[in-house]
Formats: sequence, C-alpha cells, structure tokens
Amino acid sequence: MWKKPAENLGEIQKKRLVRWRVEPVVNRADRPTRPDRARSLGYKAKQGFCVIRVRINKGGRKVPDFAGGRRPKRAGRFFTLNKSKQLVAEEKAAAKYRNMEVLNSYWVGEDGKSIWYEVILADPSHPSVKKSDTKWVASVKHKSRANRGLTSSGKKTRGLLHKGRK
Repeated sequence: MWKKPAENLGEIQKKRLVRWRVEPVVNRADRPTRPDRARSLGYKAKQGFCVIRVRINKGGRKVPDFAGGRRPKRAGRFFTLNKSKQLVAEEKAAAKYRNMEVLNSYWVGEDGKSIWYEVILADPSHPSVKKSDTKWVASVKHKSRANRGLTSSGKKTRGLLHKGRK
C-alpha cells in the first residue's frame, strides 16, 4: 500500500497532506501513520515512546546573496547538503525533544514543496524504556544518536550500510 500511496490511498493521503501543511514543522503525532513500519523500526505503543512528524522543504539550499564587490562566476549560491532529508528530519526532532533519543524514522508523504517523515523517539530515563528490549538506548554511548549519524539514515549518509564498500 505504501509503495504507491497516491494510487492506493488516494483521497485519504490528499486530505492528510492538506492537514499536515498547516501544522508546525515539528509536530507530535497521536499515533504512527504507518504502524507496521513504526513497529519494525522499534516503536512500541507504551509510555516512553513517541512519534514526531517533521516537515522538510524540498530542493537544495540557498546562501544569502552578497552586496557586490566580486565577480559573478564565484557567486555560487545554491548548494546541496551532504546529508539526506531524512537525517535532517531526525536532527530537527532531536533538537526539539532534547531529553529523548531518536530510534529511527520513515517516510509518510510528500507534495510539490515538502516531504514529511515520522521520527520515533524513546525517553532513555523512562522506566518502561529501561526495562524493555530497547534498554540499550539508556546507555551513555547512545547519547545524541541523530547528530552523530548513528541512526539508519545517518549510517546510509556516511556510506556504512553498503556491505561491499569499505
């Protein structure tokens, strides 16, 4: 169903995007839009876990224009980030919810201007997280995973998920 959401979900997805456009950039969701995907990435429907929907602008980034004095050839103003939009979404969620750790994230929708990802966060100090099979999150070496490129999208950006390459 989620391989081709425009065909399979149709009007439901369109209505979602209309609603998401007016929400804040980083917004907590009541429940995952894609429960199957969230569960496979470590989400559990209990206290200490939450899902955050993050909107990312499409396209490259733009440097502010300078006020003359140099030749136009050197005025390269558009550039591409050396990280994926998904990793940027995880970093935004981690910045807003600083007491929580990013487990993973997944794509939920896009239109002509924006892309939405849902980021799964876990509270490392919560007792239910400390006792479950995700207790590794509570250890100190997993602090600020998103900013250090330790999530799946971070590892992919760093070139660590290809078995053939070193």
